[in-house]
Amino acid sequence: MSKFVNYVKESYTELTKKVTWPTWEKLQSSAMLVLVTTLILSVVIFLIDFAFQHLMEFIYAL
Repeated sequence: MSKFVNYVKESYTELTKKVTWPTWEKLQSSAMLVLVTTLILSVVIFLIDFAFQHLMEFIYAL
């Protein structure tokens, strides 16, 4: 049990004293970047899927 307690204490110390946390502005900026990238990739995948669907419908209609 003492190993577990020691692990928790060391983890807490590392998270509070050694880890460099991003600022709120940097965190918001990163979140917006992820959001915009996700939206762009979603549109690209939708367009590829749409084009492929119509291509397959055209081929099967022959």
